[in-house]
Amino acid sequence: MKYVDEYRQKDLAKKLSLEIVRQADTGRQYNLMEFCGGHTHAIFRYGVQDLMPENVHFVHGPGCPVCVLPVPRIDNAIELAERHGAIVCTYGDMMRVPASKKKSLIKSKAAGADIRMVYSTQDALKIARENPNKHVVFFAIGFETTTPPSAVIIKQAQREGVKNFSVFCNHVLTPAAIQHILQSPEVREIGSVSIDGFLGPSHVSSVIGSQPYNFFAEEFQKPVVIAGFEPLDVMQSTLMLIRQINEGRFEVENEYTRVVTPEGNLKAQKIVSEVFELRRTFEWRGLGDVPYSALQIRPEFSDFDTEKLFDITKSTGRDVKGCECPSILRGAKKPTDCKLFGTICTPENPQGSCMVSSEGSCAAYWSYGRFRIDQVSKPKKRQKAKVS
Repeated sequence: MKYVDEYRQKDLAKKLSLEIVRQADTGRQYNLMEFCGGHTHAIFRYGVQDLMPENVHFVHGPGCPVCVLPVPRIDNAIELAERHGAIVCTYGDMMRVPASKKKSLIKSKAAGADIRMVYSTQDALKIARENPNKHVVFFAIGFETTTPPSAVIIKQAQREGVKNFSVFCNHVLTPAAIQHILQSPEVREIGSVSIDGFLGPSHVSSVIGSQPYNFFAEEFQKPVVIAGFEPLDVMQSTLMLIRQINEGRFEVENEYTRVVTPEGNLKAQKIVSEVFELRRTFEWRGLGDVPYSALQIRPEFSDFDTEKLFDITKSTGRDVKGCECPSILRGAKKPTDCKLFGTICTPENPQGSCMVSSEGSCAAYWSYGRFRIDQVSKPKKRQKAKVS
């Protein structure tokens, strides 16, 4: 297979759907968490859920890096621009995520703060070179996929002697979040669902490989299948999970073999380990404080660590009242369970991060009209018969 169309063939999708129906045990429910926003959007865009039997459910997990970043970290970025006068650079999705006091990076920019959208880490370093009298902060976010470019830019800034550049590091780690979902009593207490298996992330696994997931399969007896982004990838991976569950196997399987290897990208892993080290704890939206789930810049690169260079106020900001984004991120609720969804919360006026990001569950529900299907499929209340 060489072309993307081959992963979207209608006839193959029908065959996979029939095989999934055949192998899914009607006497049980299958709750499968996809840990990647790309999978969520593929499921809705191509109607994959509608090709599944009624007892196979996709649970949307915290696989959106923009969505899981808590409000206090966005407040910190705004403070760097407004109080410290730094030029803050970040990716487009982060600009519109709501912060405290009805603010966001884009609203702060409109009020006069120097906040700029960039397409790469190189753009941020270029801005630093062009503005030697201003400090430039790159607001770095993302899972293991976007961490290597942040490591590269820190080493490059050190090599070039760019003194007015630093990185506000908010890189988080996928395996730690999966482990937290499976074992944390705090997460169970605030609401979650029973997970039977995981669709492993695609881009993340291309960097870290499939081996890091072996622990979850063995320790928690949950199967993991690394899945590609196309509809046939998701369907084939779903079939592989159902087979494992039916057979009582708990293994890590790799459907996305055209990209992911067991060991991952060793060169990327090496440069990340040179620049970053584990944080003891980090707050995730929806999961709370998760031990050893994020990275921080090593002391030898402290000249480029925003948190070491600036006195940043500890924010206590929280999500907009009534926003169910935290519950949605841990799989406890669907976007349509949120009273704000589709009323005051829309892509034009987002109240939570899940509606902002291109990988967010609420954005997927809205973009592909899934909420209309859910509304139609909700069981109607049975009316009492009137006595004439």
